[in-house]
This record gives sequence, structure tokens and C-alpha cells, in this order.
Amino acid sequence: MSSALPTRSAPGNLRGRRIIAAVASARAWIFLLLLLVVFEIWSQIAYGSTFIFSSFNIRSVAVFAVAPVLLGLGQTLVIISGGIDLSVGFTMGLAAVIAAHVANDVGAFAGAPIGLLAGVVVALAATLIPGWINGLLIARLRIPPFIGTLGMYGVARGAAYLFAGGTTVPVDNSWLTYLGNGRILGIPVIVIVTVIFVALVHYLLSETQFGQYTYAIGGNRQATLRAGVNVRRVTIILYMLSALTAGIDGILYTGRFAAGAPQAGEPLLLDSIAAVVIGGASLFGGSGTIIGTIIGALIIAVIQYGLVFLNVEPFWQFIAVGLVIIVSVLVDQSQRRFGGGRQDE
Repeated sequence: MSSALPTRSAPGNLRGRRIIAAVASARAWIFLLLLLVVFEIWSQIAYGSTFIFSSFNIRSVAVFAVAPVLLGLGQTLVIISGGIDLSVGFTMGLAAVIAAHVANDVGAFAGAPIGLLAGVVVALAATLIPGWINGLLIARLRIPPFIGTLGMYGVARGAAYLFAGGTTVPVDNSWLTYLGNGRILGIPVIVIVTVIFVALVHYLLSETQFGQYTYAIGGNRQATLRAGVNVRRVTIILYMLSALTAGIDGILYTGRFAAGAPQAGEPLLLDSIAAVVIGGASLFGGSGTIIGTIIGALIIAVIQYGLVFLNVEPFWQFIAVGLVIIVSVLVDQSQRRFGGGRQDE
């Protein structure tokens, strides 16, 4: 009987694996850099002007990035834990409609500042309900995240349209519209608000025990349970945080467009998932960062604004983002294959 002897990897193979790992870990930055170079050259040829070094373009890209960034924050937490949240789009729309109604009604007799505060508080409290239900369905009833959040997608959609009366809700609150369109030292307020929440969620994920539990659940749920972690409670909180960030996005949307629309987040679901995947997170769970998601959202924003800036039909945005997602997943799979990661045959 012959026995197989362990063999050492050739130096060339090891070098190739290191290169693949390095490219995979930096893929979001590489995509962003290539996009900026392409749009700069394209802009110089088409208009004879810069794309990258225009303050107006930088500000516009930042505003375009706000929506996918905020939805992506909660989506990052959920995907790292091994789940997914398909309900964020209409949770965002639900918050947009409620914020508009409450800000109008309360502001009419208590003043615009009180109306804004009431609209924010009530809208965020309302969004916690679908997040809590998502968490219960997944953590306690063991319903697959795809199915559970898809069901909540329908429920939130119907609730948003019911609250809106089947139409958009105009905003009559100057403070809410300032939140969406005002500037401080030339920086849009919605960008400042987004940066604050990015910092908070980044700290939560990278510097707290809760963040460690999130990675552990996505990496190995059973081992995390055996370690004594209350996986059910952490999972419920994760989906509530995902709904909360969607609610913040809905409020900013209402202020920016001076109207609460139930379908506000419908086209942004793909963007939220794309930002996380492009940013380096694995759909198998256990890996991902907030910084990566920010870069992924910026890539999407550059594509969307850049094509508009260059007068290209907007439908090409979907093709471009889809191609970037496919390439990101292929790079991730290559990293897992050659880096010794788990493979699901």
C-alpha cells in the first residue's frame, strides 16, 4: 500500500497566491481608481475639462453616495453575520412617508424645529418594528434570511403606500428641507450626517464586543453558540440596526426631495448589496468592513454620476454596476480557492 506524502508548495505558487490575495483585498480601491482614471480621460476628450478635480463633481458624487452608503451600513452588519436584508428599500420608503407626515402635522402647530424632531423620532421608531420582526423570524423561527426579509419587503411596501395614500407626501417643513439640501461650510448637511453615522457603525463593528460577535456568527454560528454568545439576541439587534440605517436614509431622502415617497428605496436595494460585495465582504459571511462598503458605494456613485455627467443613457448604470459585482464575486471566489478558504461545492 502506498501512502501520499505531503508536498511543499512551489515558490511560484505561493507568490501567485499572495498576489491574488493582495488584489482581492484591494479590489475595491483598484476599481475606484480605474473608474476615476477612465472618467477623467473621457471628460477631457468630451469636454476638455477635468472630472476628478472639480469641486462640484466631488460634491455631487458625495451626495449620490449618501443613499447606498446608509443602506449599506446596516446591510454590511447583516451580511457579515451570514444573512441578508431584502426589506431595506421599502423600510426606507416607510420612514420617508412617516417623516413627511409627522413633520408636516406637528410642525403646523408646534413649529418647524419641533416638527423635524418629531418626524425623525417617529420615523425611526417605526422602522425598528420591521427590523425587530425580521430578527425574530430569522433568529427564533429559523426562517432563512432571504425568505424572511423578502416577506417583510412586501409588508413594508404595502404599509408605506397605505400611509402615503398611494402617492408622494409633499413636505412643508423648512427645517426638514434644510436637512436634505442645506450646507455647512460648503459641505452638504446630508453628507455630514452620513459621515457621523459611518463613524458610529465603524466603531461598533471594529472596536466593540458586539462587532466581534457579528464576525463570529458569520464565521461559525455553532462555535459561537458553544462559546456562550447569545446569537439570537445579536441577530435581532443586527436586523434592527439595518432597519434603523434604512430609516435614516428615508428621512434624508424626504428632506432632499421635499417629499416622502413610498418607493424611495426600491431601486436602492441592489445598490446596498452591491456596495457591500464590491467593498470586499463575502456573501458567505464572516468578512467585510465598513470602509470597504464606503468604497463600494463611492464606486456606484461615480458610475451613476459619471455617466450622467457624460450624457450617457442612465440604463448603462445597471449594466456597469452589475459587471462590477460579477468581477468582485469572481475575485472573492479566487481568493477563497487559492487562499485556502472554505469552498461550497
